[in-house]
Amino acid sequence: MTIDLHNHTPRCNHAEGSLDDYIRAAIDQGIDIFGFADHAPMDFDERYRMGFEEMGEYEAEVREAADRYKDRITIRLGYEVDYLPGHMDERVLKAPVDYLIGSVHFIDEWGFDNPEFIGHYENADLEKIWREYFDAVEAMARSGLFDIVGHLDLIKVFNYRPEGDIRPLAEGALDAIAAAEMTLELNAAGWRKPVGEAYPSLDLLRMAHDRGVTITFASDAHKPEQVGYRKEALHALAREAGYTEAADFRNRERRLLKF
Repeated sequence: MTIDLHNHTPRCNHAEGSLDDYIRAAIDQGIDIFGFADHAPMDFDERYRMGFEEMGEYEAEVREAADRYKDRITIRLGYEVDYLPGHMDERVLKAPVDYLIGSVHFIDEWGFDNPEFIGHYENADLEKIWREYFDAVEAMARSGLFDIVGHLDLIKVFNYRPEGDIRPLAEGALDAIAAAEMTLELNAAGWRKPVGEAYPSLDLLRMAHDRGVTITFASDAHKPEQVGYRKEALHALAREAGYTEAADFRNRERRLLKF
């Protein structure tokens, strides 16, 4: 069973291609369960997400496509929600979807994964930045609002890393993820970024496995040609960490399937 739950649409203003383009690409890639989880609206950084007025249309379009393709592929509906206290909205958090992905893209409103703001790294204390990032992931997990953790170690995107072992920095976040019974996604997008490796690293994935954290898979596609990118390598990474099952969600309920 091949699962891919984190993919985008043009409604986020930085993705290309129609829903049908993505779905046909998923079918061509042999994906069995394919999920759209576009960037949820928020009253911050509005350029990179849909507006609140688009939620109904987005949800209806995905459901219509799910029905239209039901004999060829299973389609799931979700949102990728930025964990940013003071900016999350009940309209998103209570939306009638299959799952919510909780992601951290901001440290004190600094968009650390946005190339526009990469200069902030140059003279920064990298260990402090990484600690603040994982503190935010821990708080996101403790909120109990989300089903899936998006790209766990996204902070490595531009390959600015602190010296030494980063595993202790992530322990609190992983403990909180396990306590919240959240699912961790293996995300292929890191292979398309300067860091050149998937999210999370094998070391962190092994830590998750040791804590009994479940996993799922994600292309995090922003173009149809990115759907299914290196999916076999993602599966191999999961197996190397000890995993044999991946999570699917329907109406916020999780089930585990062999991959």
